[in-house]
Amino acid sequence: MFNNLYKKIPFALLLLVAATGCKKMDLAPTDRYTELTFWKSGANVNNALNNIYSRLYTSGLFFYDEALSDNAYTRLGISSGFQDQIASGNFTPTLSRFENDWGYYYTGIKAENIFLENADQTAEIETAVKERMKAEVRFIRAFHYFKLMNKWGDVPLLVTDPTPDEAKEVSRTPKADVLQFILSELDAVAAILPANTQYATGDRGRITRGAAIALKARVLLYEGNRMAEVVTACEQLMADQAVNGTYSLFPSYTGIFSPANEYNSEVVLDLQYVPSVRTWGEHIDFVPISAGARGNNMAPTQELVNSYVMLNGKPITDAGSGYSAATPYAGRDPRLDATIVYDRGTFTGADGVARTIYIKPGTDPNPAAPDEYKPSGQGTATGYYWKKYYDPTAVAGFNSGLNLIMIRWAEVLLMYAEAKQSLGQMNADVWNVTVRPIRQRAGFTDPGALEFPATGDLTEIIRNERRAEFAMEGLRIDDIRRWGIAETVMNGWAHGAQFEDPSVDNGFIRAQLRTFDPARHYLWPVPQRERELNTNLTQNPGW
Repeated sequence: MFNNLYKKIPFALLLLVAATGCKKMDLAPTDRYTELTFWKSGANVNNALNNIYSRLYTSGLFFYDEALSDNAYTRLGISSGFQDQIASGNFTPTLSRFENDWGYYYTGIKAENIFLENADQTAEIETAVKERMKAEVRFIRAFHYFKLMNKWGDVPLLVTDPTPDEAKEVSRTPKADVLQFILSELDAVAAILPANTQYATGDRGRITRGAAIALKARVLLYEGNRMAEVVTACEQLMADQAVNGTYSLFPSYTGIFSPANEYNSEVVLDLQYVPSVRTWGEHIDFVPISAGARGNNMAPTQELVNSYVMLNGKPITDAGSGYSAATPYAGRDPRLDATIVYDRGTFTGADGVARTIYIKPGTDPNPAAPDEYKPSGQGTATGYYWKKYYDPTAVAGFNSGLNLIMIRWAEVLLMYAEAKQSLGQMNADVWNVTVRPIRQRAGFTDPGALEFPATGDLTEIIRNERRAEFAMEGLRIDDIRRWGIAETVMNGWAHGAQFEDPSVDNGFIRAQLRTFDPARHYLWPVPQRERELNTNLTQNPGW
């Protein structure tokens, strides 16, 4: 989205500088911007919008929240935001992650409210363009409230910027009211925002009508009891692309995440980065050490690896699947190899050379054995590394300008499939426009994987398809919570590859012992610091 986006000075900083030295608020200096004049400038309003876009989300949250789920494990809590403490169940309301997330979203909401209250002051931007800009900001505000609601349930709903005194007295708004606000806002902005086909090339990355409808579908899906409305929202996008935007599955699964294919047909909403200007660098701690990584802060679990079905569509636990423990990665869902580096798998670095990665202890011909599993040290803690989203064009320090996709077309199709199954309406016709094309794009050819299943638990099949498709895209933590299975999959050991003592868990690495208490862990505790500042904030059950 417009390459000079992140070169702009944040508008809050401009306001701060402008206010310094002003003796009277009704007398505006002519040599600088003040609160009286800042919003009259069209350039400042644009800069303010750019600043809000930059706070939509972060790469750290996008990637590391995978370690809150059964998909990944991090043993470096401080470096990765204390996900290890949350995943293990060993935390209190004083954990800084809670305070940081609460503050991050409410800082964004404050900026959004200030924008909405002041953007109309400028006469230098056409009214229709200002309405579109305000709709973009309202979308981001709705997204921030959605994230808050998912984590805490009831949260303060602030639709105007409160004074400092008012901020100390706000109370939590019931989740039902926050939910209704989010849905109403998304409906309203969908009527204002252009479709993706209506934006000029220079405006690629702006929020679209399709993104508003897709986010509404996700919000409704996460409620679990509004599946008919999920179907309606998805059908809006699937049936009326001339009005709501044109989307399709990108032909290559790995190609979706390639710098060469940014803004591809599958992207509904992405987090914008600009090479050498605004970058992310998490893969320096994700990929094999031999590829130049400095260590491994987060690794895939054996549980995630096990979830990838065989090429015939059968789980590895099925007697007729053809799975062999002697060659555990052969004949598997192609998305396994596209997502995860396993022992004797390949990894192609920035030089374009595909190298075999030796992870099993004692197997690397190189005496240094940089990628081999060790119980401690800088390498993988589970016997696996990440491959997905690796950017070979990233500059020194793995600093990448590749956009991170927050909503893509495959999710719309799988939301539709999940909702139809929940309503008892899943059939071959629905399967053939949802799961089948997603599997075909992934590389499945066996009819057993592509045809509508005659037997088996369709709910589990669709859920597992979602897991395989979106691993390392940050969706799993919300999925296991909304399905109510966190208390099952987040209790007990998170495992790694079969590299340890065979007398303990059949040799699978015990990476982390996890505890999930359903009486209190489905919602995060309200940060202790926030409750000390504002005694009107109540606490969630069990804390």
